[in-house]
Amino acid sequence: MFGQDWVTRQAVKAGMKPEQAWSMGSLHGATRFGMGDEIGGLGGGRRADIVLLDDTLKPVNTWYGGELVVEDEKVTPLLDEALSKRYKYPEAAYHTVKLPKEIKLTPDLPAEKVIANCIRTELPGITLVHDRIELELANDWQDHFDRHNLCFVSVIERHGKSDGNVANGLLSDFSLKRGAVASSVGHDSHNIIVAGTNEADMQVALRAIEESQGGVCVVDEGKVRAMVELPIAGLLSDKRVNDVADDMRVLKLEWQEAGCAIPYMGFNLIPLSVIPEIRITDKGLVLVPEMQVIELFEKV
Repeated sequence: MFGQDWVTRQAVKAGMKPEQAWSMGSLHGATRFGMGDEIGGLGGGRRADIVLLDDTLKPVNTWYGGELVVEDEKVTPLLDEALSKRYKYPEAAYHTVKLPKEIKLTPDLPAEKVIANCIRTELPGITLVHDRIELELANDWQDHFDRHNLCFVSVIERHGKSDGNVANGLLSDFSLKRGAVASSVGHDSHNIIVAGTNEADMQVALRAIEESQGGVCVVDEGKVRAMVELPIAGLLSDKRVNDVADDMRVLKLEWQEAGCAIPYMGFNLIPLSVIPEIRITDKGLVLVPEMQVIELFEKV
């Protein structure tokens, strides 16, 4: 996933010295949370949790509590035995995606000229920009998509706490070329967020997440091209880490192939209505500084 190690490697690619980047990705973070004497560095009294990197900053060996658990990128018998003792979560944790049978995932095509309140994505995907785009009359949504680099986005309440709250919106500069992408990790309410170029693929993505009771997926032409299943509360996998890593590699490739302009972790933040400038929740579009819910379309 796009974790701290990925962020650190991106910092090096951006020009930061490797030593400084890895210090910021380990000791600095541990110090910030008052754990610098325990983790984040090598020394007496600290945990013997160590990762050995090669010259390309790729993990090779890992020690946990002083025990070698990964050697030459392969799980050792010690870790294999530990991973074989599977923890079973409470049964209720595997049944948290509760959706109505029918959900409309796209807005109606405006029958007159309107101003659309759109969400513009930018790297790294944390903050979002409020764009007000004038939409002329068009024969179909594809005309608007081609002219303004738009796609659909919807957030669906998935905890069974409403009658299926859903909000429809438009993403600008997300650059999705085709199909749909979806995730049940939509922070912080952890509802389902779906983006797509057409309703059919968005529906396939939504139902794929419902069937697996959580996950992140990429869909194109009615087929699931990649899926990381997250059946535990719609947030966690119960597979072994190497199996999840294999699924993640496929997801990353398909995510990029679909044209998504921000990583899926940034995509998961689109419903997080505490970060400026504009977000979308199952209640609708939210202007964060004003804490105001607004309509998707305004009359010109």
